Amino acid sequence: MPLSPQQDILEIAQDASVLRFSPQAGGRLLSWIIDGEEVIHWPENADWSQPARIRGGNPLLFPFLGRHRVDGKIGFWRDAQGTVRELPMHGFARDLPFEAHADVNGADLRMTLADSDATRGGYPFGFRFEATYRLVDTHTLEVTLSTTNTGDTRLPYYAGHHFYFTLPHTQRAETSLELPPTERCYQQSDGSISATEPGAARYTLDEARILDRFHCLVGVPDQPVRVVAPGLNRVITIDLQRPDSVPWYAVTTWTEAAESDFYCVEPWLGLPDAIHNGQGLRWLEPGQTETAALRINVSKLR
Repeated sequence: MPLSPQQDILEIAQDASVLRFSPQAGGRLLSWIIDGEEVIHWPENADWSQPARIRGGNPLLFPFLGRHRVDGKIGFWRDAQGTVRELPMHGFARDLPFEAHADVNGADLRMTLADSDATRGGYPFGFRFEATYRLVDTHTLEVTLSTTNTGDTRLPYYAGHHFYFTLPHTQRAETSLELPPTERCYQQSDGSISATEPGAARYTLDEARILDRFHCLVGVPDQPVRVVAPGLNRVITIDLQRPDSVPWYAVTTWTEAAESDFYCVEPWLGLPDAIHNGQGLRWLEPGQTETAALRINVSKLR
């Protein structure tokens, strides 16, 4: 995997399972390899001049995710007092360096981002945002996102993941996505969220109806999210019902192009522009902490 000499790459491993990270580049999980096979995609020729734009790994989306806009202009939001502030698409976390704290046993890594001069102009709140990755065993990864309000006013947020799962583009038609009960919607050209329609229990990844779509969870998920990839002899199971976790709001499905050898399955706490439309918007009182947890298991299909 080509890496930039400017980046400090940290690695945690358990048996044949290896995770690589770049804390300085947005607390980014770069790749996950099990038994020499890539589970989380990382591109061959990553352009490190713009790490947030690299199509791979797991960019962390915070404090807001997706596109937010004011008067048609993307990248702005309006607070309750009417002040308009600039904030990049998917938030600023993926553009900023995180502090890394590795477990002495090498089984997990905790990365932390706190408010600073770089964040307060667009997001005037005191916060601590932490992402922790823990290898439970060779084939199981637990990921938690914790947000703490360290300031003296209540704080709005809706965070999320952007997992790039490895999948040859020629295998999309034979690869399926299985979901608990959901309602499907998308962001329209004016920034509003479309009306929902009943979601299916199963899709194939070549279907246009799930490209750049939000699968909003209905009630408590009664089953995990599963990606079944016969061509890779692989099943990826994402358990969104972890103890002490706040509820996930939606699972977003996206890929970049017909020839992209990845497909993104992204658990989100809210929908784009939730700061204005309220769909998944969360508020933290001063001193309060919330954690959103999930667990990913990778197994053989047969």
